[in-house]
Amino acid sequence: MAYVYVLRSLKSGKRYVGHTSKDVYERVRQHQSGTNAWTRQNRPVELVYYEEIGDIREARERERFLKSGQGRKFLDKIIPR
Repeated sequence: MAYVYVLRSLKSGKRYVGHTSKDVYERVRQHQSGTNAWTRQNRPVELVYYEEIGDIREARERERFLKSGQGRKFLDKIIPR
């Protein structure tokens, strides 16, 4: 099982899209602790969206889509600012 997730910076309002094969909440805790350069500079962050995906390959593909123009439009519709 894998996940695609979206974090929002409470500091800047920007979004971060990532994927993981770990528990999504554990991954968010890692982001909060500063293990990632982007979230270290933009924390605190909140989990605003995630999807459970069949495997890590599919999760990478979904992450790539969510970072595309169409994917950003999709996220803008489902995640209120």
